[in-house]
Amino acid sequence: MSSGKVSTLSAHERPTQAERRARSRGALLESAARGLSRYGYSNLVLEEVAREAGYTRGALYHQFKDKDDLALAVIEWVNENWMREVGEPAARQPNPVAELLALARGHAVFCRRDIARVVMALRLEFAGQDHPVGRETERIWEAGVKRCVRLINTGRKAGTIPPGPPPRAVAVALFGALEGAVIALTGHTPHDELLAARAVAGVLGIDSHRAAETPRLYRSGRSEPGG
Repeated sequence: MSSGKVSTLSAHERPTQAERRARSRGALLESAARGLSRYGYSNLVLEEVAREAGYTRGALYHQFKDKDDLALAVIEWVNENWMREVGEPAARQPNPVAELLALARGHAVFCRRDIARVVMALRLEFAGQDHPVGRETERIWEAGVKRCVRLINTGRKAGTIPPGPPPRAVAVALFGALEGAVIALTGHTPHDELLAARAVAGVLGIDSHRAAETPRLYRSGRSEPGG
């Protein structure tokens, strides 16, 4: 009876085909995300992606039909991670200013990872081109701009964000300042987080001291006061 139980547990603990497939897919997506962030789409070599993930090129093609399919899957995967770790926790902030500053701080933390700049890198690479990868990065970027426009409008109506240039122009400048800050501050942990929030505060025209009061965002979605 004892040996039968051990055998049952062993069979139960053995990864299923679906679990093995999910594991290999995750490893390939992470490897491809690193490659896209570092080298861009044009210089991405699928054999190297597979090798770094610990799989064969055949295993990669079993999961993704071609380079475009892989890149699109990476964009979706990174965006899902960003929403879970940055976008959703920031949305729980009590007002538009706090949410925008939390987005800045959370994004700076997210960009410490070597997979985090995929959307930004691909958007620059495909600027002005009609390509599926470029269209998807533009869609994600536009969604972020619209979110910021909505928050800026709400904050202006409440009097917490001062009037100024058109909300869309401010939102676009906000993204530019944020991305520039996190790139320039690579390796400057933990100051990257606070300074990214200060850059966004400057674009919004609010007191940069508010940035220090914004809670830090962690991947668990919890916040901790402090700057």
